[in-house]
Amino acid sequence: PAAWEMEKAAGCPALGGSYPQKNAEILSSQYGINLFLAGLLLTFAWAVHAVGISKSHLLSYLITLMLIQLLWMLWYLCRSCTQRRLIQDKDTHAGARWLKCGITLFAVITLILDSFKIGYYIDFSNCLSPTEGIFPVTHAVHTILQVYFLWCHAKDVIQSFKTLERFGVIHSVFTNLLLWTNGVLTESKHQLNEHKERLITLGFGNITIVLDDHAPQCNCTTTTLCSIFSQGIYYLYPFNIEYHILASTMLYVLWKNIGRKVEHHQQIKTPFKFHGITVGMISGLIVLISTIAIVVVYLIQIGGSKIKSELALTMFYLHAIFVLALMCTAGIVALLIYRLEDRSLDNSKNPARKLDAELLVGTAAGSWLLSWGSILAIICAQGHPKYTWYNLPYSVLVIIEKYIQNLFIIESIHREQEKANDDIKTLRIVTISRGSALSLTPLYKEIYNGRAARDSGDVPCLIKGSICGTENDGAGVAKEETSQDNSLVMHSASDISFDSRNSVTNNKRRILKNIAVFLFLCNLSLWIPPAFGCRPEYDNGLEEIVFGFEPWIIVVNLAMPFSIFYRMHSAASLFEVNCKT
Repeated sequence: PAAWEMEKAAGCPALGGSYPQKNAEILSSQYGINLFLAGLLLTFAWAVHAVGISKSHLLSYLITLMLIQLLWMLWYLCRSCTQRRLIQDKDTHAGARWLKCGITLFAVITLILDSFKIGYYIDFSNCLSPTEGIFPVTHAVHTILQVYFLWCHAKDVIQSFKTLERFGVIHSVFTNLLLWTNGVLTESKHQLNEHKERLITLGFGNITIVLDDHAPQCNCTTTTLCSIFSQGIYYLYPFNIEYHILASTMLYVLWKNIGRKVEHHQQIKTPFKFHGITVGMISGLIVLISTIAIVVVYLIQIGGSKIKSELALTMFYLHAIFVLALMCTAGIVALLIYRLEDRSLDNSKNPARKLDAELLVGTAAGSWLLSWGSILAIICAQGHPKYTWYNLPYSVLVIIEKYIQNLFIIESIHREQEKANDDIKTLRIVTISRGSALSLTPLYKEIYNGRAARDSGDVPCLIKGSICGTENDGAGVAKEETSQDNSLVMHSASDISFDSRNSVTNNKRRILKNIAVFLFLCNLSLWIPPAFGCRPEYDNGLEEIVFGFEPWIIVVNLAMPFSIFYRMHSAASLFEVNCKT
């Protein structure tokens, strides 16, 4: 501990002290990128059935990465316990409580997914590799320990063993990214198989249907359980995917904070309140419930027959167009309110806020790519089924809505919070003369603004709520009483003016909170369809004809995960915006 304190004071790491910290950051980032690229290539080789590459090789690589991360987290937790008496720097903006609760929820569902995989392995144990049984067990232990680690240490600003910790944290970041990639690929292959089977129903018989089958080559011991496990796994994958991407972002912020000098200031707590957001809450819940109903009907109707499939696509597009139009309108109103306000932006260094803004713009590019592809297909296609024309306004609104929403969220998270609420309790100063309370002086706001000094002719004393006494003679008492009588009108006028300004500010704030809640629920609503298999980009069929089946499917499989993550990340950011407003 003593050595650690000396090291912290000197600002030099215990390991790798000969390297500047910038070099350590570059070395660790390059290590993580190479780790990720090797795993990505291995994942791709398994996906295309490369010769000599099986699923067991991929799972063995992922198991090894998770075990290394487990060892590092255990070492960090043990070291933190031995140094818990020392005062450690914290980044108050990182690892918000609501974000930890969200990742915990996703982690619990991920544990259910792991239990399904274990059950699936037991039923097909005769023809599955042992790694397919070891992987879910290791992943469950990894999930439990990682969630505990993030709850306890997501806010840490590491100042000791900085070089070693950089490698440990970046290893964790890219391990989670590879687990996210593996989940995305597995879920996408399942969705693609279902999509290929539905294309014939829509009348696109000229597209070759070859199912990418990775099913076990043996019979299940209990047919009913196997069916439950195999179908349930794919409904749980969206939560597993969100869990790993959230974990990687939180760990990345921890990595960026290593060795950072934190400005110590009091954190303004921003709890979530339901008061005053009834309109936004009700409107958002209506959108959420209607979206769930649309998804259920879509999944039932699509693939049933050509007519049912076209009706399902038309229903989806009309609902999405209506919701996106409402979201655009709400975003424009919020931006107009910001233009009417005069509040400065907070440009201080904040890794968490910077990452949020970059992720919003970066992941929005995924859906923008799909939208421009659909627009180009509609323009260039020779034949246009009726339902495909609804795809044009839908694609245009997707581009516009994300553009507006990104502006609103990024400006909201950069706006400075008010130093104090306008509705603070009234503070009155009792003036004592000759041991008796003669009168109550004006409000604290008026004293602070100098009005009281002008009214009474004296400069009042303010010492955090203490009572300040002034010695006055009889003439002074009479003068003070006369002055206070004359100042009542001025006080009333200033109070009315202040209340008017306060009322306008509160109305703007209430509108912004309702907009934030409405957009929060709308983004959750728009996350549900693609996450659970309602993907018109697959089922529309027009893009496959224009671009070709395989090229368009590659574009969709690359862009869709970013589009799905954008909605969940936007929902998380809007929740924070609502708390800060």
